[in-house]
Amino acid sequence: MKQHQQTMDFSLEEEHEMIRDSAREYAERVLKPASTEWDRAEALSDEGLAAAAEAGFMGLTTPEENGGTGFGNLHSCLMLEEINRWDAGMGVTLSVHNSLVCSLVARHGSEDQKGRWLPRLACGELLGAYCLTEPQAGSDAASIRCRAEKSDGGWTLKGTKSWVTSGDRAGLYVVYAVTDPDAKPGYGIGAFLVPASAEGVRAGKKEEKLGIRSSTTTEVLLENVFVPETDVIGDPCEGFKIALDALDGGRLGIASQALGIHRACLEDSLSYAKEREQFGKPIAEFQAIAWKLADMATSLDASRLLVHRAAWLRDQGEICTKECSMAKLAASRACNEAAQDAVQIHGGAGYTTEFRVEKYFRDARITEIYEGATDIQRLVISRKLLR
Repeated sequence: MKQHQQTMDFSLEEEHEMIRDSAREYAERVLKPASTEWDRAEALSDEGLAAAAEAGFMGLTTPEENGGTGFGNLHSCLMLEEINRWDAGMGVTLSVHNSLVCSLVARHGSEDQKGRWLPRLACGELLGAYCLTEPQAGSDAASIRCRAEKSDGGWTLKGTKSWVTSGDRAGLYVVYAVTDPDAKPGYGIGAFLVPASAEGVRAGKKEEKLGIRSSTTTEVLLENVFVPETDVIGDPCEGFKIALDALDGGRLGIASQALGIHRACLEDSLSYAKEREQFGKPIAEFQAIAWKLADMATSLDASRLLVHRAAWLRDQGEICTKECSMAKLAASRACNEAAQDAVQIHGGAGYTTEFRVEKYFRDARITEIYEGATDIQRLVISRKLLR
């Protein structure tokens, strides 16, 4: 039998390690001391965002010719894990900005759109926000009702968008609206670039959330907002295809968020279990605790491998919707289990604000809900399997 020598290389390249280490330094220097206060204030600081921009994290996946660093999805996942280790609100803010706005414009925008918007997004002058969901259109995103009516030189948008991350501080929105109400489901929807300075745009109700409280989540109201033809992304009737492509990247961002929260749960639980003593010895020496730690570590590694595989495939230009959904499904479920175990390991103390695990517990819950809830990921995966 012929022997073939093959290698399976899971090591990171030097530039991947550079991004990871840079993000870790930023997170420990800026986020670690500020995250508790931001959580209570329900707002990120301008200084924290400015520091992220200075570190290059707001243009990480933006092409170099458009003012960014030109890195890929795997770089972004590494960065986001480190940032979410300390503050999931900053994590989702940067994830939406990069994957759902910057990368979307880079992948689908015209050269004119890239030249006008990406440099301002990449340097942090503008924060990006994504407006797809509406009050009656959540998981069924194709049923949006926001209308775009053709007008002289462009389109006029009317409607309400909900659950918009950074809705009250964004400088540029990607907005989806119905351009042809008679089209079949999934068609007749356009993607539009709408600056926050446009007449008729304003942030609506701010949500009071259980977790990721440092990121703001609001409605965005569109009242006869004119969008010129130059700010329509691609075919005005095929924007939903753009939305689905963007959501693959967005799901990698949330999966990476889950990795960061999960790692925080494990690291804090390990530290506590080694120090806390009961019955004359550290609780880490009790099998019940040790096995929880073992399970947390194992599911973290398994989730990370799924996330990195999907990110690598997307960087190769492969169609990887199934793999992105698998990564998001596995990482978010494992994260929530780890958060529950972390509180349990800390006991009553874990239920208080004295320890960070109560925040991780609150932050973890959303990872199974947004960017496609857990059952939506199962639906996506099963449909791909059953084709």
